[in-house]
Amino acid sequence: MTQDTHPTGAPWRNFYGRFKGKTLRKTQVANLDSDLFSLSPGAVSWEENPNRDNLDVVGLFGDKPLWLEIGFGGGEHLVHQAGLNPDVGIIGCEPFMNGVAMLLGKIREAGTDNIRVYPGDARHMFDVLPENSVDRAFLLYPDPWPKTRHHRRRFVTDEHIAPLATVLKPGAVFRVATDIEDYVRQTLQVVPRHGFEWQANSPQDWRQPWSDWISTRYEQKALREGRTPHYLTFVKA
Repeated sequence: MTQDTHPTGAPWRNFYGRFKGKTLRKTQVANLDSDLFSLSPGAVSWEENPNRDNLDVVGLFGDKPLWLEIGFGGGEHLVHQAGLNPDVGIIGCEPFMNGVAMLLGKIREAGTDNIRVYPGDARHMFDVLPENSVDRAFLLYPDPWPKTRHHRRRFVTDEHIAPLATVLKPGAVFRVATDIEDYVRQTLQVVPRHGFEWQANSPQDWRQPWSDWISTRYEQKALREGRTPHYLTFVKA
């Protein structure tokens, strides 16, 4: 008999990425120890929140619009957006602890105070965000899982997009950036069937970055290797 729940009662969700890479520097370990708890959005994990009670997003950010970045990598874009938009609150989700440590250093350097950090799988965050609570979401250079047999591991599957659609407000913006053409194909197939409309009238609408964009290290690597970035904008109908 296949086990479909974790001992905590959580759904058994396979995770295919990395949780940790090379050894962290002493300053990064210190930042994790001193800053991560204070930047928590609240009880997200099943161990902390087995009843899956909603996060108090008003308590976190008041009446500010709520944005969500799914897999923030090294945190460049997250800190950039927080600095440009002090009137919004942003939650970043990232299970890769090296990326989390990099973000904490950037937050310290920038002095931003409108970011909260969840060091885990975004699917757990979807469980506890109130319905229709998020005004904007970002999925930027996600793991491409290029082999055909691994396409079901990509974020742009029904398993991920359906709960994302639930927490986004009507009229909310969902941005996707990728340099993998087949990822674009799958995104355009899956995302619209969950109530999103692709905002593109001409090729320039997906070839040109957004006006508030900052090129991340993942994008710079793609450009060095000759791949073309795509910038897809969706609106929840």
